[in-house]
Amino acid sequence: MAVLVEGISVIVQVSAIHEQFPEGWPSFRDAVPNSTLCSDNEIARVGFMTPDDTKEFVERLEKSGLLYLVGGCARDIVVADQQRGFGSPCDWAEFGRIYLDGNQRQQVAACRMIGSTQQLFLPDGWTYDDSLSSGFLFVPDGWVPEFMDFLRHENGLEVYRDLRTGKEVHVGRTTS
Repeated sequence: MAVLVEGISVIVQVSAIHEQFPEGWPSFRDAVPNSTLCSDNEIARVGFMTPDDTKEFVERLEKSGLLYLVGGCARDIVVADQQRGFGSPCDWAEFGRIYLDGNQRQQVAACRMIGSTQQLFLPDGWTYDDSLSSGFLFVPDGWVPEFMDFLRHENGLEVYRDLRTGKEVHVGRTTS
């Protein structure tokens, strides 16, 4: 089984959540600061759009007893970038790309436990057309391109207008 990887994804071994996270899965689920959680019962994934939000969530997981890096290698947690894969060596999971339902035009990044199947699990309400997999734009932290015009903060989002297309672009934030 596998989980979606979009933006910057924090991947956690479900067995570690049950064994080490105080009060297990229910408490972990409540600690997730957004609606991107999905799990295949082997690993769980939570997605972020900024490195700062990712770092804050990983630190929160570490304070709750999960281990991120031990000797430079992922232990209970690994961070995966949608475009580049894992940010550190990981001997228990693998990163790759798969097509949705055999549709050769809808490819997504995914992560699975080594040796598991490719059945893909997605966050509730996720659709390809509204996803980062469909329309990905990377902007380095703290830099806004000249073709983006900041409009407002709204419900945990930074809202910009893409001056090339006139469309609104959203950056989800879990921290201020």
